[in-house]
This record gives sequence, C-alpha cells and structure tokens, in this order.
Amino acid sequence: MSFEIARMAISSVNQSLDVISNNIANANSYGYKSKRANFSAMYAGNQPNGAEVSSISESISTTGGVRNTGGAMDAMITDNGFFAVRDKSGQIQYTRVGMFNVDKDGFVIDATGRKVQGYAAFRDASGQLVPGAALGPLGDLQIETGQLGAVASTKLGYNGNLSSDWKQLSTAAFNMGDPTTFNSSVTSTAYDSKGAKHTLTQYLVKVGNNQVAVYNSIDGAAPANLVAPPVPPALPVYNPDTYLTFNGRGLLVHADPSLATVPVPLPDPATDTIDSKYSYSFNPTGGANPITLEIDYAGTTQYSGDSSTLLNAANGNAAGMLNGTSISADGSIIATYTNGQSQVVGTLAVATFANPNALNPGANTSWQASVESGTPLYSTPGSATASALAVGVLEDSNVDLTGELVSLMSAQRNYQANTKVISAQSEMMQSLMQAI
Repeated sequence: MSFEIARMAISSVNQSLDVISNNIANANSYGYKSKRANFSAMYAGNQPNGAEVSSISESISTTGGVRNTGGAMDAMITDNGFFAVRDKSGQIQYTRVGMFNVDKDGFVIDATGRKVQGYAAFRDASGQLVPGAALGPLGDLQIETGQLGAVASTKLGYNGNLSSDWKQLSTAAFNMGDPTTFNSSVTSTAYDSKGAKHTLTQYLVKVGNNQVAVYNSIDGAAPANLVAPPVPPALPVYNPDTYLTFNGRGLLVHADPSLATVPVPLPDPATDTIDSKYSYSFNPTGGANPITLEIDYAGTTQYSGDSSTLLNAANGNAAGMLNGTSISADGSIIATYTNGQSQVVGTLAVATFANPNALNPGANTSWQASVESGTPLYSTPGSATASALAVGVLEDSNVDLTGELVSLMSAQRNYQANTKVISAQSEMMQSLMQAI
C-alpha cells in the first residue's frame, strides 16, 4: 500500500511541476493567466489511497500588469472582458492580448493573424461613412485602404473680436488693393467638390458705431457685387456681401446682407433671437460644382481693444490616402489620411461571460467558450459589462514569479519526501526477506 500511495503522490507532484514550469515559461507572455494544480485526497472505500491532481484552475479574472508600448494599435482591457478574434478555420476565440495591426486587405488582425471582431462603421446608400451614426453589424473589422474622397465645404465658422476702436470708413471707398479703405481682413480655406483648395478673404469695414460691412474675395479675385462699373480714373464700387450688427454691449445680433443701416432699437441677445449666419455662394474654377457656404459668426464681439480671431475653420477636405490607424479608449478604430483628415471606421467588440473562469484554454494565449462559461455578450468597451480600454499599452502575464519559485521548491520537497517513502518501504521489504 505504501508503494502505491507514494507512487500516486509522485505522479501528482509531476503534474504540479508541469503546471508550475508552464507558468514560469509564460511569465513574459502577454495576457497569460497563471494556472494552479489543485490536490485532493484519494480513498479506496474507507482506506486512504494517496493524492491526485483533481483539477487545474486558471486565474482568468485576475488582471495582469501593464506593459507600456506606445503602439497606436495596442490596447488593454482594464478589467472585465475579452477581445474576440476569428482564426482561419472560422472558430471564434477570446484573448486579452490587444496587439493589433491592419493587413494588406484592410482587415484588423492580432499578432497571430486572426481577424479581430468588431462593429463596422455605418455607411449611407452611397457608401459614405456617416459620422456619429449607430454601429454597423458585428463581424470582421475591415478598413478601406484606398483613397478618401474629396468633400466640398458647406460651413465656415468665424469667431473673434472686431475692435470698436476701428476708424469708421465708407463702403463706397472700399478697394481691396488699398489697406486704408478697410479695417481688417480674414482669410479662410474652403474645398470644392473636386478637393481643390480655395481661399476666401473677408474684408471688414466699420461703417457705423455698431456695424461692420463684409466684402468677400475668392482666390484673390474682386468681390462679385459690382454696382458701379469703373470709369477711369474712378475705382469700381461694390455692395457688401453682408453686414454684422452689434448691440450697445458689443454683442453680435445680426449677420444680414439686407441690413444697410443700424436697426433701432438693437435687439438684445439675452431676450431676442440672434441671427449669426448667412449664406455665400460662388462658382469655383476647374469645373467643380458651385459652392454655398453657411458662414456663422456666432460669438463674434465688438469690444474696445485689440482685434482677435478665436475660430476660423471650414468643413470639407481634399482627397487623401490612408496614412495610419489608431485605437481610442472607447474602442473606436480611427483612420488618418494624408490630407490631415481622420474618421472612425469601426469599433472593437469586447466579449464578456457569466463565468469566465470556465472558458476552455487554447493556443496563442486565448480561450474558447464552453457550456459552463455561458454564451458571450458583445458590447463596445466601457458599455454594459465590458470595461474600457487603455491604449498604447498591453496586459502582461499575471504570473507571480516569486510565488512560482516557492511552489517549485515545495514541489521538490514533496517529491523527495515521497521517494524517501519508497526507499524506506524497499529497505523494510529487504530486511523482511533476509529475516525469512
């Protein structure tokens, strides 16, 4: 009996050594979860029959350390959840290793080439991405690696202070070539339907205590509102494209082409509707479609002191090629292009389980769902039961190397003790045989 008990104990210790050595070997494996051999007593009826490794448990719920990489496509789930990846056989596996890349076909893949699962960005009927729209279907994440098309500008925002200290001038004297006939100018950039860049210069002329006239020039050409053709040596006379009207507190109340005189009394933005927008249209050169810009001066003021520009930006963009991708904390895959534009092209999915400790382990530091783990619940990072992401970092192994070395020494002592039992039993049998 002693031989059998010791033999069973040595066999169990060997299994324990396999687990410990595997933990030590994977101490530097990203996303690896340490395992533990669980011993239990064996009985033959009411008689003790040694020990066995009854199960091997895995510390899946314990998060590993943080490894800073700085990689734009590296991400770590801060607490609960798994990335979902699909291997070449079509099997969905779950991993904590967020080391991603984009292959030649535009698929987001992990370090072993498995296709990452996520939500496609929503597109309209023409195939264009719709910013801020609902998530698309769940599946392989694929990014278009081709060209980002040109988008014509439709809106221009300007915000600043047009000093009330400006000298009052006459609209009839305006001449874009003579700086003494306007108080200031602002140049903005807009794009046509072919992606060509155009400059819109707004010449600002103070024409009343509370009113500034605006003349627009496209690509350096003269304003379009010619009302009096030049008669040599006279200069051409233009109507302003719009008037910016302020109240007595220096706050904008109107941006209206029809307001040639200051309204009396001036509206108060605290109680009346502020009209800060007007539309300006022009025909770009090169055969592109006509452009209509909604120019918004919301927040523009007329205070004493220096003039300033706080906002001067139009939407739209030229065509561009894919230049790189990155991941944000909410799981969004952001594509950047050579034209300086960026857009969300998909969102990573995070899978959670009712019993993650019951997942079946597999190769490449991943797991598969089991009956005991329950079916996966997919959501975006930071929503439902899924934790948010930390970007530019990877999850290290959660192996406690010091603890594993202590366990290794303990296993060695157990092994030696059981070999002593076998040696003692053998010596007793020899002594018995000699006595006989």
